[in-house]
This record gives sequence, structure tokens and C-alpha cells, in this order.
Amino acid sequence: MYPEREPFEVGKLKVSDIHTLYYEVSGKRDGSPVVFLHGGPGGGVHPSDRGFFNPEKYKIVLFDQRGAGKSTPSACLEENTTWDLVKDIEKLREFLKIEKWHVFGGSWGSTLSLAYAQSHPDRVKSLVLRGIFTLRKSELKFFYQEGASHLFPEAWDEYIAPIPEAERKDMILAYHAQLNSTDEETRLKAAKAWARWEMWTSKLLVDPAHIAHADDDNFANAFARIENHYFVNEGFMREGQLLEPQEIDKMQVSLYLSSYQNLMDFRRHIPTIVVQGRYDVVCPATTAYALKKVFPQLTLNIVPDAGHSSREPGIARLLVEATDSFADL
Repeated sequence: MYPEREPFEVGKLKVSDIHTLYYEVSGKRDGSPVVFLHGGPGGGVHPSDRGFFNPEKYKIVLFDQRGAGKSTPSACLEENTTWDLVKDIEKLREFLKIEKWHVFGGSWGSTLSLAYAQSHPDRVKSLVLRGIFTLRKSELKFFYQEGASHLFPEAWDEYIAPIPEAERKDMILAYHAQLNSTDEETRLKAAKAWARWEMWTSKLLVDPAHIAHADDDNFANAFARIENHYFVNEGFMREGQLLEPQEIDKMQVSLYLSSYQNLMDFRRHIPTIVVQGRYDVVCPATTAYALKKVFPQLTLNIVPDAGHSSREPGIARLLVEATDSFADL
């Protein structure tokens, strides 16, 4: 990854009567614009996220989505849907006076990247995606109900501990009640348990420092409440919507070529590279493969010795190679 550079612009953008987003811009002032879409939802950005992009070539835009990170109000669920976030990306693009930009997102960030590209394909130069997640019921069931539990049994015991045994048939719904409890202690205990489960399972080799991140009250509260809110509401999308052929077909852009003095309009899919850990249990490879089958034009890279995290060496290397390959588009 590239060394981090300090942002040359930091600000707040009011996107509704309720929500104000934190954003920052770093790298090259007149470089090729790229927007980084963080995971979760509710995860927020980190300064090290700038390191996926060559600062000599890219104008790097990071922002915290509604309720996440430094955006306010923290952990707010009101007016917080996938399509609100898609509109926010457009508001930020227009505010920064950017015509088109590259889009980079992993995990939930890949979900939001696909939703944005299918809504505004003419604003997207390229897509670099990691750990594909489309919020299908099967994906949520594998991670939050039964599947990953067989691989991380000790972490699973911690995850289910706050939920009474009689309520464990639907863990997402049971957590929803506790994460929205009027009792702050109940809410925070549930938030930390929810966040620890994902931190436990995000890397091929369990990372105690990563798990400890879930003990941060503010992070855990925003991360858990917003994630659970989206999952209870099935991403505010149809089941499998992002993988539907008619939605994939929307991710095409016009290429105007002159031939024999006539202007001809050709359509092609947005250049897309996907990096997927083979042993990703948070967003298993089956979803990336499903995307490849309906979108054969994309390049799919399976990393044989990696889990979910973008910071695992094999994943980070291929992500940087992908952004390098698109830098001059």
C-alpha cells in the first residue's frame, strides 16, 4: 500500500435535515478522482484507507456514511437507507465538482458500489471491489445464523451470549431488539458482542488487535446498530436485486467513436476488478462467483491465502495493483 498523505481538504457536507457527512480529499489535487466506500454499513473510514491509491495520480475522496465515523448524528438510523447513501454519493460528487470518478468498495462497500454504479453508470470510470456482498438472505443466514458458526465456535458462543436461548432462531431480529433498547447498558453490551463477532472472523488468522477494536463504545454502537438496521430491512432492496441481469446491464457506459464522419454510440460495461479471499467467511466467495456469472466482463481474482479483511497481504496487493491499472483511465 502507498504511504498515507494528509488531506488537503477536510469538511462537512449537510445532506439532509438530520445528517451531516464528514469527508476528506487527499493525493493529487488535479488527479483522477476516486471515491472510497467503506464497509459495515456503519464502519467509517480510516486514514490508512488512502493507501490503496497512488497519491501522485489519484485525487482521493473518503467520507463517512450516514451515522458512521465522524458523520453526525452518530449511529442514527432515521433516513438511513441504501438509496439515501446512493444520493449522498451524488451530492458529494456534485459538491466537489467532479464529473466522473473511480469507485472503490469492499464488503458493504461493494454493495453500495454496485447500487451506485447501477443507478449512475455515467458517473463511474471503474469499479474495484473486494469481498462481494449483496445482502441475499443466504448470505446473512450463513454469517449470522448458521455457517460461520461451525468455523469459529468459541467466537460464536460470545456472539449468542446476550440473546436468550428462546430468541436465537432469528439472531438478526433478536439483536435488533437489544440494539434498539432504551437501556443504554443493554444496547452497548449487544453492540460490542455483535461487533466482536465480525472482528473475530474477518481475517484468515485471528487478530487480537482487530477484535479489541470492538471494545470502542462509539465504534461498536454505530457499527452494530447501523449494520443490523440494514440487515433487518434486507438492504432496502429486492432479494438478489444487485445480481439481476437487468440491473447488471445498467452498468454500461457510452463510447462515442467517429467512423466515416458519423458519430457512433457503442455501449460497454464499466471496467471492473474484484478481489476475493478464498476463505472469507464474512462474505463468502460464492457471491463473488455469482456476480462473475451474471457479469462475465469483470476480472475476478481469488486470493488463496486470505479471509475477508482488505489488510491481508494478498488482498491488499491485488487491490493496489487494480487501482494502479485504472489510474490513467
